[in-house]
Amino acid sequence: MKTWTELPEVLSISDLGQAYRDGALTPTALVEMLWQRLESAPESGVWISRLPFEGMLAYAAALADQSPDDLPLYGIPFAIKDNIDLADLPTTAACPAYAYSPQQSAFVVRQLITAGAIPVGKTNLDQFATGLVGTRSPYGVCRNSFDPAYIAGGSSSGSAVAVATGLVSFALSTDTAGSGRVPAAFNNLVGVKPTRGLLSTSGVVPACRSLDCVSIFALTAADAEQVMRVANVYDAEDAYNRPDQPLPVPPGFAGRFRFGMPKPEQLQFFGDAAASALFAEAVAELVGQGGSPVEVDIQPLLDAAELLYAGPWLAERYLVAGELLQNQPEALFPVTRAIIANGANLSAADAWRAFYRLQELKVRSDAIWSQIDVLVTPTTGTIYPIAAVEAEPLELNNRLGYYTNFMNLLDLSAIALPAGFRGNGLPFGITLCAPAFADQALLALAKRREQSVPHKLGVSQTLSTEFPAADSDDATGFARVAVCGAHLSGLPLNRLLTGRGGVLLQRTHTAPSYRLYALPDGKRPGMVRDETGAAIAVEVWALPIGRYGEFVAEIPPPLGIGSVQLQDGTSVQGFVCEAAAVREALDITDYGGWRAYLARPD
Repeated sequence: MKTWTELPEVLSISDLGQAYRDGALTPTALVEMLWQRLESAPESGVWISRLPFEGMLAYAAALADQSPDDLPLYGIPFAIKDNIDLADLPTTAACPAYAYSPQQSAFVVRQLITAGAIPVGKTNLDQFATGLVGTRSPYGVCRNSFDPAYIAGGSSSGSAVAVATGLVSFALSTDTAGSGRVPAAFNNLVGVKPTRGLLSTSGVVPACRSLDCVSIFALTAADAEQVMRVANVYDAEDAYNRPDQPLPVPPGFAGRFRFGMPKPEQLQFFGDAAASALFAEAVAELVGQGGSPVEVDIQPLLDAAELLYAGPWLAERYLVAGELLQNQPEALFPVTRAIIANGANLSAADAWRAFYRLQELKVRSDAIWSQIDVLVTPTTGTIYPIAAVEAEPLELNNRLGYYTNFMNLLDLSAIALPAGFRGNGLPFGITLCAPAFADQALLALAKRREQSVPHKLGVSQTLSTEFPAADSDDATGFARVAVCGAHLSGLPLNRLLTGRGGVLLQRTHTAPSYRLYALPDGKRPGMVRDETGAAIAVEVWALPIGRYGEFVAEIPPPLGIGSVQLQDGTSVQGFVCEAAAVREALDITDYGGWRAYLARPD
């Protein structure tokens, strides 16, 4: 391969990594070419501060004795939202009066640099990460990558535009109300909003400390996953960091999954017919990838979203900027000042009232996940010109948070994905979300979607069809169990499977060598191996191994778990019954299964 003499339009991690491994590029050569691009790039409100050329070269030189085979982010340039500390530059949170010089980089930044990544600079944001528009900064408005008359989205505006326009390969952002997803949709990027607390927030200026997430912008889901693997290190110094509890990717998930869609009356596009059509296309693509659509009521989610700026979480914002607001109110951007000032008037009673309400809504929203594997929504219903946002800053911002504001309150994981372009050239995006710690499953689904739905990366005009291969499906991390009675779908004990992350794999029958009995309590069947028997209807479920032991421990005698042979000749673990217990039981084998027995005419 020839030595690189110029950079491609966008800088994917996979492309740069391959060039380093082939010897076609060195970190120093990358910095030299990237510096020319940075210096000649049009002013678009991306940066608050940048490392000098010598500073970037120093990071590149530190890799001279390292190997791209040993460092997962070897020589990969990245940007940092300016509410996240980088030791070489001041942290401003887009407020000059608040600025300070950190003694060390944020915990997550240190992990990335240790893995070989090269920091480029600190990016613009809505002041104190308060906003979804990217216009609320004394450092200037950050403009959309595709049309400078439109907003870039916020608060992580500069981070998104830096990735989309080929100034860096990935960027760190933060997400409290949608700041790591809205800019992804507006700039044709992948935006990963991890489970709350999964990535350390040590060295991050809080917006709402109890809700904040460090998030990632990248060109592809595969690139984002590579960054996630490096950044996901437990930080014992962060009181809100949670040890990773990854839910295994269910077997067959990518080829067979249930995705929820909001009821038609809950889908809001605010008059954007092009966005509505693109969402319909994205839904059709998910069906083509093996998804089964399920209409769900998202009202509990929408009700939770209303608490974010009308509850105690607004007081968290006041804790950060309140002293400055009292002593130097002119230092805050006018809209930001008006929003945060309301946090001073909340009482303890207001807080507890909101906490009670949120808990009620969480119980109601949790019921959604018994019906679906992921929820699919537009990332935003529409996009606005900068002039429109400046004329109606609060109302239009609220509309942008319609599909995003509830996620951290309800402890969900999410990933925003590109989903095509409107006729005017502006991108549209969808978001997949799931319960906490489903990050791995969301990334797996997103990677497979990339392979089946070719799309442009950032502002690149080239349709990319070569994505890193997605991992193959297997049952690692899951135990398969066959159920034949009250644990079947829709029956009373099925919640003991779904509540533990169980996934229905198939409806099938046993080999024709079992007899089924109605036990004397009338609530359960017992299945016994008998060569004179018949095929019995069963469901095979995949249950996370970490939850399998507690599930088995709840099974009362005379039932237990043993080996069950299926009609295709394979064997799985499944419910069996002690032979002595069926001597006085009713033989219901001729019904062919428990569900058919329950449906018998009286």
